[in-house]
Amino acid sequence: MSYRILAETPFLRLVDRDGWTFVERANARAVVVIVPLTAERRLLFVEQYRVPLGRNVIEFPAGLVGDEPGREQEDLIEAARRELLEETGYHAGKLNLVSTSATSPGLTNELVRFVLACDLSKIGKGGGTPSENIRVHEVALREARVWLTERERQGTLLAAKVFAGLFFAHEAWGPG
Repeated sequence: MSYRILAETPFLRLVDRDGWTFVERANARAVVVIVPLTAERRLLFVEQYRVPLGRNVIEFPAGLVGDEPGREQEDLIEAARRELLEETGYHAGKLNLVSTSATSPGLTNELVRFVLACDLSKIGKGGGTPSENIRVHEVALREARVWLTERERQGTLLAAKVFAGLFFAHEAWGPG
């Protein structure tokens, strides 16, 4: 098997493996996507401007694992707990890993770990790191699909991970 780095930045690397060119993360070992549900059966979505798309995107809270100095061996569940608090201001009493999924297998070797979060308590302001401008939306589980459709009609993009997360939410907690 041949493996050749074609280009590299602090965050991404362009690789050729046996004649197939793809992208991999240079600064993290995993990605977590958190599907949070409050006691009132409300999902927490985040919205932020995404430079590659030039538009706002609605997603579930998510983040990289092992991307910060001193946290290279960070546990997936602890990373999910950290990212949820950072982005939404909520602490999760329970976090459960439910799936490991390929994001775009023809483009990248990145795998996303979906984590269900419940027993939530609001303990912070959220909004992300100083370099992020994250807006949190709380939407009733039973109304999520309609709300997302309306946001899409208004021009906001929806991350594909939202639909996988909705599937996991319905599997775990019912339709609402």
